[in-house]
This record gives sequence, structure tokens and C-alpha cells, in this order.
Amino acid sequence: MKKNKKILVVSLSVTLGLSLLFTPALLLLAPWLSKTLFTDPRIYWPLIAITPIIPIVAVSAVIRGYFQGKQNMKPAAVSQILEQVVRIGLIITLTKMFLPYGIEYAAAAAMFASIIGELASLLYLLTSFKLKKHFRVRKNFFKYVSSGKDTLKQLFSIALPSTGSRFIGNAAWFLEPIVVAQSLAIAGISSSLATQQYGELTGFALPLLMLPSFITFALSTSLVPAVSEAHAIGNHDLVTHRLHQALRITFITGCLALVVLFVFADPIMQLMYGKTNAAIYITYLAPIFIFSYYQMPLQSVLQALNLAKAAMYNSLIGAIVKLAFIFALSSQPQFGIMGTAIGFAASIVLVTFLHFATITKVINLSIEVRSYVLTVIVTFISGWIGHICYQYLTIPASLYISILVTGICFIALALSFKIISKNEIMLIVPFKKK
Repeated sequence: MKKNKKILVVSLSVTLGLSLLFTPALLLLAPWLSKTLFTDPRIYWPLIAITPIIPIVAVSAVIRGYFQGKQNMKPAAVSQILEQVVRIGLIITLTKMFLPYGIEYAAAAAMFASIIGELASLLYLLTSFKLKKHFRVRKNFFKYVSSGKDTLKQLFSIALPSTGSRFIGNAAWFLEPIVVAQSLAIAGISSSLATQQYGELTGFALPLLMLPSFITFALSTSLVPAVSEAHAIGNHDLVTHRLHQALRITFITGCLALVVLFVFADPIMQLMYGKTNAAIYITYLAPIFIFSYYQMPLQSVLQALNLAKAAMYNSLIGAIVKLAFIFALSSQPQFGIMGTAIGFAASIVLVTFLHFATITKVINLSIEVRSYVLTVIVTFISGWIGHICYQYLTIPASLYISILVTGICFIALALSFKIISKNEIMLIVPFKKK
């Protein structure tokens, strides 16, 4: 119990200390970042509005990790749902309220909504922690901090590679709009048009493409303790079985989501946003994003096999390739913002194959060719049926009916070809011991 408390106290101290360092730094650098790097002064207020989220997210991550370490996934899951509900609800309300004052104030209101969402999540986690804990965190807090040197070393030996991967991802996410803005400026595209195009790509297309990742996130969360346990007892067959199961379910659910997005990109964009500008990004990136869904379970297995450092290097290579592609292609007038989409695609495919290659060096992992080929065939057939259905239906609900028909055809064909069983449809997250 004392060791648990020491780990928690040291983790909170480190994350809070770093957040107290980065928060004022971002506040001070906001004017320079908005004018020089982002090339759009309107970004100043959104940057200021989002800054307080740093310490909130830091504490939330530690408490969420505590519950996951205890193999209690409920608080983390509920907190994320709560955060999403609060954030989306406030974004709808606040952006409409502040939009008459200018787009920068509406964007700042959206950032503020994210803060309130994260705060609601944190309050729930703290309440759950207070109800479930078996020790008082504040009692002898600084004593545990001062005596936690060895604990800090142990945490860093485990956390640094994982943190490094996350840091690389966040750093690439931070640099990405800067590189895009500068590249499009070189291509002769104005800052306002560049902001619009980048917003359509990352604000309209990518969220839809990432929608199926909630399944891969659930699989990844379950994989870490499951694979770690199997690896610890030397049961490599069980490790391979669980990874095969996760990858197969990821591929099947990913194909179902992507065929819907690919076939109905234009009407979905028109329905959701009132315009179809971002549909081209969805049709281009949809087939590629199946590799993105693979990354989460593959990275989880790498962490469970004590290969987090290799995952970090793979992420670093992918981030460098992405930024290099974006700068090289987006700065060319003939590519423009599509160069950014190509950069995304190149990075996704490269990192996925690097993760897969790293895992195959440790465990014997083969691909079930028949299952994957049949899934591709089912995807094409259901997509074609959905497309024909949408072409011939002229009623107002034609889009909904066509999507429903596509989904039913996909599931029916998958069951007929025995690609997936009825139990697997109902049972996606849990991994039962054999």
C-alpha cells in the first residue's frame, strides 16, 4: 500500500511540476506563436483559452493510470464519456454565443469548452478515487516526495519510452500546423485560405476517419494487461492468439466503417457540415486509415512486451517522415493541402509496418490471409450494394437507409463467410483466457 502511495505521489509531483512550467511558458509565447509560427493573429485567443488545460490533463492522466493499474477500467471509461458529453454540449452552446463577436472568439470558446469537459472528467476521477482509495494522499505528501528518488527512477525506466512516444506525437501535432501554414505560404496560398483548408482536413475529415478508433482504443486497453500476463509466464501462443484476435476485429470493424465513409463521403459531409469540400480527403484517406486503427493495438503489444523504446523510435521516424512530406509537397502549388494529406498517409503506413516488423522479431506472427482476403471481398460487395441503393432511392431518408443496408450486408456476408462469429459481434472488448 505504501509503495502504491509513493508511486502516486511521485507521479503527481512530476506531472504537476512540469505543467506549472509549461503553462506560463505557453501564455508568454502565445503572441509570438500566433503571429510568427501559425501566421494568423486570430489564433492568439484560442491559445490563451486552452492553456489552463495542461495541469488538468496532467492530474487526470495520473489518476486514470492509477485505476488502470488496479485493472479497474470503469472510472477511466466513464470519465472519458463524461468529458466528451460536456465538451460537445458546451461547444455547440458557446460557439453559437460567441460567433457574432468573431471567429477567433468562437474558437476560444470551443477551447474553453474543452477545458470544462476535462475538468468534469477530473472531478469524476477524483470523486471515484476518494471513494475507492485506501490511503490519504495529502498525509506526509512531501515526505514521500523526498524519499521517492528510487521510485522516480523506476517510473522513468518504464514511463520514459511511453512518454517519449506520446511527446513525439504531441510535438508533431504542435509543429504540424506550423509546417502546413509555412508550406502553403510558400505555395502562394493566403493564410486565411490555408487556415480554411487545414481546418477542413483536420476538423471535418479526420474526426470522421478516427471515429472507429474507439473500438481499437478499447482493444488496446484490454491488450496491455492481457499480453503482459501471458508474456510474463512465457505463454507466447496466448500472446499470439490475443494479438491475432485484436487485429482481426480491428480490420473487420475498420473495413465496415471505412466502406461507409468512402461510399457516402459526399452526402455525409453535406449532411453534417452543409458542404462537401472535405469529402475528397475522406475518399483519399479512408483506405489508408485501416493502418491507423492497427497502430493502437500494435503499440499496446509493444509496451506489454517491454518494447516501448522501439515503439518510440518508430513514432519518431513516422513524425519526421510526416513533417518532411508535408513541407516537400504542400509547398508545391500543384499539391497544396493534398500534400498534407499525403504526409498523413505516408506516416500512418510507415509507423504501422515498423510496429508490425518489431513485433515479428519477438513473436512468431503470421497473417491469416484467407480471413483478410474474404473481408476485403465482403467490403467491396457491401459497398457496391450500398452505392446502388443510394443511387436508386429518392426518398429523404435515402442516406440513412443506404448506410443501414451497407451495414446489414457487410455483417450478413461476414457471418456467411465465417469471417466473424455471432459471439465476437457481441463480445469485442473482453479477452477470455483459454
